[in-house]
Amino acid sequence: MTTEEESIEEGEEFEFIDPNDILAELPDDGDMPMEEDEDGEERDDVGGLPSREESESMVGGFREHQGSVFAVSCHPTQPLAVSGGEDDLGYIWDITDGEIIVKLTGHTDSVTSTAFSHDGEMVATGGMDGKVRIWRRHGNENYRTWEFLTELQGPDEIMWLRWHPKGTVLLAGSNDSTAWLWQLPSGNTMQVFSGHTGPVQCGEFTPEGKRIVTTCADGHLMLWDPRSTAPVFKLGPGNTRFDLGGITSLAINPSSTLAVVGGGSGGIRVVSLSKGDIVGAPGGHTDGQSVEALSFAELTGVSGGAGLVVSGGTDGRAYIWDLNTMRARATLNHGEETITTVLSHPTPRSHLVTTGSADGTLKTWDARSGTLLSVHKGHEGPVFSASLGLEGSVVVSAGDDGSCYVFTIDQ
Repeated sequence: MTTEEESIEEGEEFEFIDPNDILAELPDDGDMPMEEDEDGEERDDVGGLPSREESESMVGGFREHQGSVFAVSCHPTQPLAVSGGEDDLGYIWDITDGEIIVKLTGHTDSVTSTAFSHDGEMVATGGMDGKVRIWRRHGNENYRTWEFLTELQGPDEIMWLRWHPKGTVLLAGSNDSTAWLWQLPSGNTMQVFSGHTGPVQCGEFTPEGKRIVTTCADGHLMLWDPRSTAPVFKLGPGNTRFDLGGITSLAINPSSTLAVVGGGSGGIRVVSLSKGDIVGAPGGHTDGQSVEALSFAELTGVSGGAGLVVSGGTDGRAYIWDLNTMRARATLNHGEETITTVLSHPTPRSHLVTTGSADGTLKTWDARSGTLLSVHKGHEGPVFSASLGLEGSVVVSAGDDGSCYVFTIDQ
């Protein structure tokens, strides 16, 4: 295992990306502009995309992708987002006005994963072409100029990307049943985790950064020490209590003691990371309806103990689970379509949860009571991804309609 970052060799050339080179008007792609409604009512235009219905909470948008947008991630401190799409491109853009900061090229297939490092100094894109491409901020003056750093290869199609919560280490899950760990900025491979028998659909660092949890479509969960190629423990469908019909979502509690997984059959399992045992099986989602998203919520003076986790499923419902009792505190009825993403807001808005759906809307809820606070509209198709920015005061979404939108959270 590589334990020391390797410095960049002097004289190594980088691909500098100057905003002046890319802030040019895109050529006409042949799309016809949308006309006014039949009643003559003028429609708003946010981010260049006329929408059938827009919310007052919408404060910005981005419409440069030529096709579906599969991933979006917000910068940890700056008003920036990075998005990736069907057009094989990524963009870093300003969420205040939609301005392109950097066009991220080099992929030969859809960009399906994006992520800023914990300090916001680097950004990664992952694609269906198996490539992971890394850029880093150039200079210390601002965040307007980025340089291409390196391309990481090895996996097949990239399923997800996660940066270490405290360091410049990147983790990726692949369609070929492996997970990969790299050290940056050197780009050295630190570890390849093998043992899964299906696409590694989910993976996370534990919040304290000492362990890794991965899960696959064939229903296995593995806990890893990054220094070893052998798992600390493994759970799978051979254990009848853990047979979930494939694992589709994963979350780890803030104290790094519990992992929660959701399955294709609608089940949820709570796993002790210290013992490797199943310690709970809260049930509420419709049988046969996949649990697509999980997120831990931290409610001041409420969570305590094992904590609260929010699950969202293809049945259109989200549940807020108290893991001390394994019972639902509230049911959030988003609608009839799949809930694709669940976001738990940080302090001082830790009482809020936002869900995104295939019905094109996002909804913000009070996690203490399950009360619906606001509905965010603008997308003309499913919401595929969403991320919290500026300390949870905005939600940035990405959708099948080729657009990203920025919604403000007033509560």
